[in-house]
Amino acid sequence: MALLTLGLNHTTAPVAVRERIAFNGDHLRAALADLHARSPSLLPETAILSTCNRTEIYCSTPALDDARPALADWLSTRDGLTGVDLHSHLYLLPDVQAVRHAFRVASGLDSMVLGEPQILGQMKEAVRVAHDAGVLGTNLHHLFQKSFAVAKEVRSTTEIGARSVSMAAAAVRLARRIFEDLRQTSVLFVGAGEMIELAATHFAAQHPARIVVANRTEERAHKLAQKFHASTLKLSELPDQLEKFDIVVSCTASTLPLIGLGLVERASRARKRKPIFMVDLAVPRDIEPEVARLDDVFLYTVDDLGQLVNSGIEHRRAAVEQAEAIIENRVDAFMQWLSTRQSVPAIRSLHARGEAIKHVELDRARRALARGDDPQQVLEALAHGLTSKFLHGPTSLLQRGGDERDQLIRVIDHLLPQVGANETQGTAPHPPGDTDKTGLSR
Repeated sequence: MALLTLGLNHTTAPVAVRERIAFNGDHLRAALADLHARSPSLLPETAILSTCNRTEIYCSTPALDDARPALADWLSTRDGLTGVDLHSHLYLLPDVQAVRHAFRVASGLDSMVLGEPQILGQMKEAVRVAHDAGVLGTNLHHLFQKSFAVAKEVRSTTEIGARSVSMAAAAVRLARRIFEDLRQTSVLFVGAGEMIELAATHFAAQHPARIVVANRTEERAHKLAQKFHASTLKLSELPDQLEKFDIVVSCTASTLPLIGLGLVERASRARKRKPIFMVDLAVPRDIEPEVARLDDVFLYTVDDLGQLVNSGIEHRRAAVEQAEAIIENRVDAFMQWLSTRQSVPAIRSLHARGEAIKHVELDRARRALARGDDPQQVLEALAHGLTSKFLHGPTSLLQRGGDERDQLIRVIDHLLPQVGANETQGTAPHPPGDTDKTGLSR
């Protein structure tokens, strides 16, 4: 079985492409089920990680060369990709590259915001969905568990997350460029997920005059609003209320834009050229990109914020190098584990053959004892039968000669070590306090 990761992220594709293959909520579960149903034997273990910055498919497959085009073709058939050369944005990472990538993603080294911790929770959710769907499997389970362990080690032993500027903090910095005093602004949050809560935390620290939360599920909106002494708004009321807000931050799981150009145009006219600062943290986007063309509207996407956040990361270069060294070491350890997994079928087959030989010889011995044969002769016949069958194959190969004989002799030295006199006689006791070959006291 080989590991393979196929996907795209903020470094290979703009948000206009990423949003077309983003999977949220039930869409993720449906996509995972569809992918597995199409090729259950080719893709027995599969997981999909989909965030605002990336969509990646992790799989364990018995046929790497067949899995590559199958994954790419499946992803290319998603709705809304007409006219998009998706293949030019994709990366394919086999085996050790896939392992290294998973470790880097979990540790925040592959994030738009270097060292950000949100990706870890998103990876755990991807694992949970795959597990619930019954398509996680041993190899992917071990890969993700090791990824989480590596991320913990990186964060606890390096300063990769120190002084990192989050998307929310960057949004506050941008808002200050437009509004002289944020304490006089009204802020609307559309959505009630983790990103919105993070953004609300940063904006609430500026003590705006008013904070409102709008969400499809009113119960979640009220729960989030209570944390920040905010009020709530129904999404259906948004067209009539948008003009009352100076700052709008949106991040929902909607597959279509919630805030269109016409709606923002009407709000802008009603505000009489008073600026509106808008942040769209969603992928797919919640706010139509054409809104950015309006004179008095300042619209920023996750890509815009990412560029601002990463404009000053030089001070973390040493931490990155340290983190990369940790990851490389853990990649080697994981590949050793994976290598041993490749031998499991051969080991099982060898044990099965050994068990078959044992049962044949035992049955022969039982029949001999039932006939009344001498037990000593039966035991010798049993031992002779077992050794003869086990040695038949190696003996035949040695008699053939050829270039492989010397190599076979070295293998036999490891497989059949010479037995000492004490072991052959079975009579010499161990001295008191001595240890056996396992190193444990007798």
